[in-house]
Amino acid sequence: MRQIITEKLTRTFSPETLEVIDESERHRGHGGWREGGETHFRVRIVAEAFAGKSRLDRHRAINACLDDELKGGVHALAVEARAPGEADPRQASVSPPKD
Repeated sequence: MRQIITEKLTRTFSPETLEVIDESERHRGHGGWREGGETHFRVRIVAEAFAGKSRLDRHRAINACLDDELKGGVHALAVEARAPGEADPRQASVSPPKD
C-alpha cells in the first residue's frame, strides 16, 4: 500500500519531496487497525501544485488522488502538504520571552 500511495502521489503532483510513513503500529488496537499494518499513513509532500491553495484544497486533492486506497483499506491518512518555499511547521522556532 505504501508503494501504491507513493507512486500515485508522485504521478499526480510531481513533488519536490515526498515521505509516505506507515504509522499503523502506533495505532495497534484502535479502530481500523489490522494485523500486518498498512492502515494508517502520514504523507509529507512539497509540490508546486499546492502553491496558492488552501490547506483544505490541498487535503481534498490528495484525498481525491488516493480515493481507491481510502475506500479499500487505508483507515487514516495524516497530510502535511506544502508548496515549495513554505516554512515547515515542524521546523518553527519559538522566540524566548523578553525580559
